Amino acid sequence: MDARTVTDTLAHPVAQDLLFSDIPARLSYVGRDGDPRVVPTAFWWNGTAVVITTVPHSAKVAAIAAHPRVALAIDRPGMPPRSLLIRGGVELTTVDGVPDEFVAASRKITPAEAMPQWEAGVRAPYRQTTVLTITPDHVVLHDFETTVPKAVAELIEQQA
Repeated sequence: MDARTVTDTLAHPVAQDLLFSDIPARLSYVGRDGDPRVVPTAFWWNGTAVVITTVPHSAKVAAIAAHPRVALAIDRPGMPPRSLLIRGGVELTTVDGVPDEFVAASRKITPAEAMPQWEAGVRAPYRQTTVLTITPDHVVLHDFETTVPKAVAELIEQQA
């Protein structure tokens, strides 16, 4: 997919709503055994990349280091459905402490009254974290008003 299409899709208002939403993304990657994995995760959109933070010794860090391409799904239930599908390469960086993106991502999904306790609870034991920086190179948005899956569009066209 060309870079302009990726940029334009990510700038769409529905995509922006999903990127800044209070819902976790589902991160998909290839496990060390070659089987697929999907895990829910907090994420932060920094304007050019999706940032996910985890502990350095997690299974996903080792797996992604071996196969540094992932897919993300960010979607909302209800009608009409809304989904943002992202694929891209991952840069892994281990840093000291807890990066601001980790706190910002968690703030989106943690109730405000629980946030001080949550933050204190991660800052103490997390001496290091690994930051996954996912640079989108393929993006698909379905809002079922201006965009629909290709197969659905073809079905509608055939019936018209």
